[in-house]
Amino acid sequence: MTREETIKEIREARAAGQRSLMSLQDAQKTLKSAGNWGVMDMLGGGLFSGMMKHSKLNNANQQMEQARNELQGFQKELRDIDVPGGFRVDVSDFLVFADFFFDGLIADWMVQSKIGDAKSQVSEAIEKIQKVLNDLDTWERQIGGR
Repeated sequence: MTREETIKEIREARAAGQRSLMSLQDAQKTLKSAGNWGVMDMLGGGLFSGMMKHSKLNNANQQMEQARNELQGFQKELRDIDVPGGFRVDVSDFLVFADFFFDGLIADWMVQSKIGDAKSQVSEAIEKIQKVLNDLDTWERQIGGR
């Protein structure tokens, strides 16, 4: 792969990573809101707080589906890059997290602790994607693309 092709692939991977990151950040915000409504609901917030919590959970479910799709695209773009030995790029654990989220968590959404677990896992995925994006930036600078 030529230097120019490598730079192009890095940039495509970075763009896919940014889309993944934005999707996860949207889900993170919605899960935080769902958690807040869940606390209010547990403290006797009534029908309205329960409806808001469920609405937020439905939104978070859609956002996590979008994030999973974006993460799969990110992983595909990363496979297109011929990564040198000094760089390790792996998003497979993000996809495992997304599968866990959809397979095991949806049935238990109403449990407040599950919302907290999901928020933590989304935060961890965001941190890992940010690290991969930083590694891509560093690599591009090293090969003279920036």
